Amino acid sequence: MEKLEMIEQFERIKKETNRFLFVKHSLTCPISRAALGECEKFAADHPELPMYGLYVQEARPLSNYIAETTGVKHESPQVLLFENGRVVWHASHWAITYGALSEHVGV
Repeated sequence: MEKLEMIEQFERIKKETNRFLFVKHSLTCPISRAALGECEKFAADHPELPMYGLYVQEARPLSNYIAETTGVKHESPQVLLFENGRVVWHASHWAITYGALSEHVGV
């Protein structure tokens, strides 16, 4: 996962990358650690799908910006699938599993 911290970085990725996963991860939450592990396993098996993310404690303005501009309420952990600049699927907490990613992301 490539970590982003700035709104400009996110906007560049959104503009240049047709399809990608974005993960909001909390450094202090064990549920978030488990969810990140599921995302990392999925990403390792599907390197053709770029994965970006942020650490909520280090990039709160970016996290808030994503929630505001996508209309998807902030949660952490949270995974969002972007296609052509729009969120087409998202999940949070225990719903973030390898199986759910396989079913909904379908690479």
